[in-house]
Amino acid sequence: MSEHPVIAVVYDRGSAFLLDIVEGLASLGDPVLALWPGDHADEVEPLARELAPVVRLDATDHDASARLLAAHAPDAILTFSESRLSVTAELAGRLGLPYHSPATVELLRDKYAQRRRLRERGADSVRSFAVRRPGDWAEALAAVGLPAVLKPMCGESSRSTHLVEDADRGAALVAELLSGAGGEDALVLEEYLRGRDCGPLGDHISVESAVTGGRVSHWAVTGKFPLEPPFREVGHLRPAPLAAAERAAALDVVTAALHALDITTGITHTELKLTADGPRIIEVNGRLGGFQPQLASLSGDFDAVTLAGRVALGEDVSQVRAGDRRVVFARVVPLPPGGGSYVGVQGVRDALAVDGVERIVIPHLPGGRLPVGVQSGELAWVEGTAADHASMQRVIERVFSLLSFTIADPDGEHRTVTPESLGAPVPAGSAA
Repeated sequence: MSEHPVIAVVYDRGSAFLLDIVEGLASLGDPVLALWPGDHADEVEPLARELAPVVRLDATDHDASARLLAAHAPDAILTFSESRLSVTAELAGRLGLPYHSPATVELLRDKYAQRRRLRERGADSVRSFAVRRPGDWAEALAAVGLPAVLKPMCGESSRSTHLVEDADRGAALVAELLSGAGGEDALVLEEYLRGRDCGPLGDHISVESAVTGGRVSHWAVTGKFPLEPPFREVGHLRPAPLAAAERAAALDVVTAALHALDITTGITHTELKLTADGPRIIEVNGRLGGFQPQLASLSGDFDAVTLAGRVALGEDVSQVRAGDRRVVFARVVPLPPGGGSYVGVQGVRDALAVDGVERIVIPHLPGGRLPVGVQSGELAWVEGTAADHASMQRVIERVFSLLSFTIADPDGEHRTVTPESLGAPVPAGSAA
C-alpha cells in the first residue's frame, strides 16, 4: 500500500455528510468520490469536484463503474449509505478490495434473511415471517402472533414500520403497503420485543463495532431517547446509562450476531432492545450509524469517519473506544407526519444561548418539501453536552420550550408547530 492510500467512497445520502467524509478520510490518504446517479448526486457534484476526484457510477453497468474506479487504483472502498451497500460490495469484489461480501450484504439488507440466519446460528431467536403478498398474512400471524412489528423486508429510517396489535388492522396495513401506492415490494412480520423500564430514556440502544480480518471490537454503546410512535427515532446520546452487566451482555449478543452474519471487514451499527430478559437484537446494519460522526465530534475522542476509513484500510482499531467523561447528545425535532413545506424557524438565537448547546442544525431551505409518511426524519436537531443525563434532559427541555417552526400544509395554509407537538415531551429527571 502506498504512503498515501486511495480510499474510494460510494456516495449517496447516508450517515455522514460530504464535507465530513472528505475531511475525515483526508488524514488517511486520498479520497475518491464515486457518486451514485440521481438527484442527490446532481446536487452535490459541483461541491464534490472541489473536494476530491469524482467518478460518476453507472447504475446499470457495474463493469463500467469498476473500470472507472480502477483507474484511480483504490486501496480501500466503503460507503456511508445503507442503500448502497450492495453496489459497494459488488465493486469491492471486482476490484479485489476487502469489504462485506455480497452474501453478507444480502443478510444485512434483507431483514427476514437476517433474522433467519441469526436463528439458525443461535445468535437470536426472534420469531419472524416473510410477507410477500396479502395472502401471506394469515400464515404470518399464526407464526409470529401479536403484538408484532410489520416493516419492509429491505428498508431504512423506520420507513413504513408499524406496531400491529389487531389482526384486522394488520391485514389492512399489509394490503396497503404491498399495493402499488404503498411502495413496498415485501414485508416482514416479527415478534414485538417489549422493553424494560428505562425511566425517561429509550428502552433501546445501539452498539457501534469495527471488524477487521474477522476480529470484532466495539467502540461505543449509544443510548437513545424514547421513540415517537410508531417507531421514529428522535435522538441519540452517549454514554448509554447501562449497568456493567447489561453492557457486557449487549456486547456479547452483538459479537455473536456479527459472527453469525459472517462479517469480516467493516463498520457495523447494531440496534438492540433492552428487555427484562436481557438485550435482544432489533437489527444489524453494515455501515456507520446515523449521528455517530456528530457524537464523536462532541465527545472530542476521535473522528468516526476516520475510524471507518481505518477499518476499510485493514488497520487494527481494537483499542479505539468512545469516552464517557461527559454526556453528549443529538436530540431530533421529528418531521411532521403529514408533510408540507418548511417555511421558517423562531427562537434559534435564544436556544443557542442555552448552556450546553453546541449547535442547532436545520437541514431544510425555505420552501423545501417535507416527506409524507411513517419514517424517521429531522425537521431540526440540537447537539450538545452535559455533565450527566439529568442535566442533559433539562438542557433539551429548555431548548424545546424556545423553538417553534412554521410549516406550510399541502394546501398552502401556514401553521406553527413546536418540538413538543412533533415528538414525545422531554421530562426533566435522572436516567436510571
